[in-house]
Amino acid sequence: MSKRNTQQRRHQILSQINEAGEASVEELARQFETSEVTIRKDLAAMENNGLLLRRHGGAIPLPRELVAEDPLSQTKRAIGRAAAELIRDHNRIVIDYGRTTTGLIPELNRKRGLVVMTNSLHVANQLRELENEPTLLMTGGTWDPHFEAFQGQVAEQVLRGYDFDQAFIGADGIDLERGTCTFNEQIGLSRVMADVAREVVVMAESSKVGRRIPNLELSWEMFGTLVTDSGIDDKVCAQLESRGLRVICAEVN
Repeated sequence: MSKRNTQQRRHQILSQINEAGEASVEELARQFETSEVTIRKDLAAMENNGLLLRRHGGAIPLPRELVAEDPLSQTKRAIGRAAAELIRDHNRIVIDYGRTTTGLIPELNRKRGLVVMTNSLHVANQLRELENEPTLLMTGGTWDPHFEAFQGQVAEQVLRGYDFDQAFIGADGIDLERGTCTFNEQIGLSRVMADVAREVVVMAESSKVGRRIPNLELSWEMFGTLVTDSGIDDKVCAQLESRGLRVICAEVN
């Protein structure tokens, strides 16, 4: 089914759920003459975009108190769209855990033949819902329940067995003197991701640029592109570019 037809079906599904108050996967699959797997992917994609809530066997409308737009999530989605423009069909990419990097996932539906490795269970679950079904690889390793991601030496060893076209890594802060920094003390895995990728892309909101956090993650020479939003200060942007960094500023709707 074409992307256009997929969008039309999802629009009709959303209208029906908002009108009826709920809908089951079974009845939607029968109505649209498609598989339940496809309907589940539709519902997952719409939930990721903040349009509805999934429930066991179906979905319900988004509660009224959650309908107001969250500017932060809009920013993350805009950064995700801009970062996705850097990815070509059939690329091999690695995606680090993080809320901002997760904004990249819905945009990958437009790509074909991707191979994607991640250490994040949340990222992996979202990738499984994509209609284009990219090849999914997990690092494995030691589970960190606080960050809901795999870390440690096993994960690092698995990563070193691959090479990637691109790595997409988030940041809790960008120290203008040192590079990206994080609250997470386990920084080894992100550095390995940078080592095994030909292009390293950091994804971070403009509010994080200039924030200093003790744990240095990636020094300037370890990444070449920063995808942020248009809220970044022009002087700060020029300072980053003077270091040889490519800065992409996403427009937030």
